[in-house]
Amino acid sequence: MKRIGAKKKPVYRIVVTDSRSRRDGAVIEEIGFYDPRANTEKGLPEVTLDVEAARRWLSHGARPSETVQGLLKRAQVYASPSSSTPDSD
Repeated sequence: MKRIGAKKKPVYRIVVTDSRSRRDGAVIEEIGFYDPRANTEKGLPEVTLDVEAARRWLSHGARPSETVQGLLKRAQVYASPSSSTPDSD
């Protein structure tokens, strides 16, 4: 997520970036927008997301941050990897 917005009023762009670049560094693609302070009818933050682009990047092996992972789950784009622990007999 790339932080934009004013001081003490964060707004974020959901972006695809190389894991080695800085938080607000070079961006490969912008796939969404997140405003945690927005007041919507349901009391949820405002989220705009390009679902097709998110699925494409996840299929190519992109790893979302914890916050973006939660947003993707809410949009039903991302499912947690199931735990692959063997059953004990």
